[in-house]
Amino acid sequence: MTGRIEARLVELGVSLPDAPAPAANYVPQVTVGDLVFVSGQVSMADGAFITGKLGADMDVAAGAQAARTCAISLLAQVRKACDGDLDRLVRVVKLTGFVNSTPDFGDQPKVVNGASDFLVEVLGDAGRHSRSAVSAASLPFGVAVEVEGIFQIRP
Repeated sequence: MTGRIEARLVELGVSLPDAPAPAANYVPQVTVGDLVFVSGQVSMADGAFITGKLGADMDVAAGAQAARTCAISLLAQVRKACDGDLDRLVRVVKLTGFVNSTPDFGDQPKVVNGASDFLVEVLGDAGRHSRSAVSAASLPFGVAVEVEGIFQIRP
């Protein structure tokens, strides 16, 4: 039986990938009480990194799309932390978005909106969250965006 969140993803034409494996010496998510802390998820599509630097070779719309892919990976990690039952997700608590951008680029919030807007589209009010959107001189693998998150779940 498909849960309500998975059904909503299907309505939106989104298929969650398997939770991405960590790229270094860390774990992809840690559960403490009713909170799941998800490590930074990098922008990927079809198994390939979405690379670029905002303000140089990537525009805000493309950056927002890259951030959306990060949010999809965040949900995949939450699903894994919830033993496959995404309906245990209560709410998104906080996102931190890192945007690979030039020193003069100032639209990091518009880029990270790609992740925020997607989570609200999927989860409604439970997707509304606190957030930081910051510039980074570079990100792993040259990706355009990396987003980490904190999520509240039901035990």
